[in-house]
Amino acid sequence: METSEIFDGLLGNLKVGEKVATIRTRRDEITKALNKNFRSKEACVDYKLMIGSFGRHTAIKSISDLDMIFILPSGLRDDYSDANGPRRMLERVRNVLKTRYTNTDIRVDQCVVRVQFAANAFKFEVQPAFENSDGSFDYPDTKAESWKNTKPRAEIGATKECNDRTSTNMRHLARMARAWKNANGVNVGGLVIDTLVYNFFAQTDEYDSANTGSFDQMSLDFFAFLMNEPEKDYYMALGSRQRVHVKTKFQAKAKKAYNRCISAIESEGKTASAKKWREVFGTSVPLTVTETVLKASASGTSTGIEEFIEDRYPVDITESVSIDCEVIQSGWRPLWLRAMDRIGVPLMAGKQLKFQVTGCTVAEPYALKWKVLNQGPEAERRNMIRGDIIDSTRPGIRNESSTFRGEHIVECYVIKDGIVVARDRIDVPIATNADT
Repeated sequence: METSEIFDGLLGNLKVGEKVATIRTRRDEITKALNKNFRSKEACVDYKLMIGSFGRHTAIKSISDLDMIFILPSGLRDDYSDANGPRRMLERVRNVLKTRYTNTDIRVDQCVVRVQFAANAFKFEVQPAFENSDGSFDYPDTKAESWKNTKPRAEIGATKECNDRTSTNMRHLARMARAWKNANGVNVGGLVIDTLVYNFFAQTDEYDSANTGSFDQMSLDFFAFLMNEPEKDYYMALGSRQRVHVKTKFQAKAKKAYNRCISAIESEGKTASAKKWREVFGTSVPLTVTETVLKASASGTSTGIEEFIEDRYPVDITESVSIDCEVIQSGWRPLWLRAMDRIGVPLMAGKQLKFQVTGCTVAEPYALKWKVLNQGPEAERRNMIRGDIIDSTRPGIRNESSTFRGEHIVECYVIKDGIVVARDRIDVPIATNADT
């Protein structure tokens, strides 16, 4: 498979596609309800602005959070200018939408009204705002008890300018970066991603006219750029130059992606290349052939092909989870697998393995799923590749044991409101006759 075919397929699979019609319908329904209350206008879909990744046209098919501004009548400013004005405005918007959507979870957050639709797993964050003469908006902040300023049109404009200058490659790379984020559990916000992509193109013109046949090298250089970025608490957003907070460090995972890009490029033209690109960008990367990969259940019996969480749930990483493995053997002090890896202690056979969540930013309630994937000749010979999506053994824990050698992988997925919002992976290198 040629490089251009791999990346053409990836970009095609990342398109928002059929979801666009549903998003626009929901957006217009919300706008109509608010215009009826605030302007006494029936069926009016004016006075709205889609912002965020959907508004900047950098969203991908797994998008679940939609951001929109509802432009308020300017004559209401004085009525909501007191310290309690921001909360009163958000509560008014909430009440209007609760009347429209009686069975939908709708609540006030600090600066928006969250509308969590059960169908389609979409969450709209509706931000009522007053438009200013310079094109910026003043929005309510209940924590600060005041109205703050935002400049989404400047961010949309900067995205379009960069995209036009780079022959649409800015938006292509922004979507690919989102695929990497979701496939590898990188909790980085969309505006940070678009700002990083914008900054990448600001320091090189090498890919301004590149076609997808060069996207392998562009990916390599982009991840080199990311892994060498100094750690920051915030970036100045593209266009608006307003501070945008960095949720978690991304440099270490960017370095892993960089190394996988090198392996994929070295394997160009082989099946292994597409598989390596999948490790970078996830299952949206097409494979050259449909492979039947045998797997086994926890009891060790073959059950079919490897499962992928993306086939069960939308994946939109907005939170973080961390897992580790407690290695236990009778008569020995338990050790943690990540610490063993750091100090070079090998994982041997005959161990009990207790995989567990060691940190999670997702608010309860949520569900956990796991995947145990065995790799290597011994796993193939014994028909125990596995790869099921399975439940916890008990809350927050998945018990396994080591049986035969090979490079094994365990992944954990956090599912909230029907969406995978966090994921983590740990490599399990079994040194002698062992497996999970």
